[in-house]
Amino acid sequence: MSTFSTQVVKDLKEKTILVSREFNAPVELVWKAFTVSEILDQWWGPAPWRAETKFQDFSVGGFWHYAMVSPENEKHWGRMDYLSIDIFKNFHLEDAFCDENGTINPDFPISRGSMEFTTTEAGTRVDFKMSYSSAEQIQKIVEMGFEQGITACLEQLNQLIINSKI
Repeated sequence: MSTFSTQVVKDLKEKTILVSREFNAPVELVWKAFTVSEILDQWWGPAPWRAETKFQDFSVGGFWHYAMVSPENEKHWGRMDYLSIDIFKNFHLEDAFCDENGTINPDFPISRGSMEFTTTEAGTRVDFKMSYSSAEQIQKIVEMGFEQGITACLEQLNQLIINSKI
C-alpha cells in the first residue's frame, strides 16, 4: 500500500501512536535524513519553527539533543536517546522533552518507540511507533499539536527529497 501522505493512528487502549509515511527514495537516503543532525535540522521543526541541534551522537547509548526554535527565537528542548540500532532497518529510542542541558522534564510525556525503515516498490516506508505510560500522556501530546506537527515535518522532508536537497 502506497502511503505518500502521513498516516497517524492513535491507540488509547494500547497507549501507542503509529506514524507511517512512504517516500520515493532509497532506504539509505531516508535513513540518513532521520539520523544525521545537519539533515534533521532542515525538516524536523514544523515551519515556521525549525530544529537546531545542540549535540548528536547517533550510536547505541548516544542521543540527539535539539531545540525547536520559533521565529522569535523561543526554544523548546527535546532529547532522543538511541537504545538500539540496526543500520538501514530500525532504531529504538526514548523521546522526551528536556531543558537546554539535556535534563529530561518529567512533567511532559516521555515515549519509547522505534523507527522502522522498509523498502517498498515506490521507495521507503517509515513507521514511527511510540508507546506511552498512559492514555492521558497520548491525549496531552495530541493536545500539544503532535499530529499536525509531525505531518508538517514529514512533508518538509518529502520536499527535500523531491528537490534533491539531501
